[in-house]
Amino acid sequence: MMIMLDTSICIYVLKEHPAQVLSRFQQHETLHLSSIVCAELWSGIEKSPAKTRKARESQLLYFLSLLTVCDWDENAACVYARLHTDLQHRGLMIGNMDLLIAAHARSLDAILVSNNVREFSRIEGLRLENWAESD
Repeated sequence: MMIMLDTSICIYVLKEHPAQVLSRFQQHETLHLSSIVCAELWSGIEKSPAKTRKARESQLLYFLSLLTVCDWDENAACVYARLHTDLQHRGLMIGNMDLLIAAHARSLDAILVSNNVREFSRIEGLRLENWAESD
């Protein structure tokens, strides 16, 4: 089963180093990351103060080296269109970046790991886990 991490769980791990979540990471040979999440993480680095940017860049580069980054593709784009239309019709829209990430996970039949389950739970058929839940 493919496991894909969303931005919120990555930031949580990078900032807090929670033992329980890190233990879950070690239970999986390969963890995946959408290129959309990668973009969000790099955007956060760009916004960080100059005095901490180098250290945060190094930390992110190391973190990314432990993961497999999945490129956004046409299949993900088609799933995005269907999900966007469905959420719009139901009046349950979520943030655009979250929708892109969810569509990518759905297109790969992956479990999405997030601690932002409130928004992601609006997406029918998305397999979702929160590894930070009992932290």
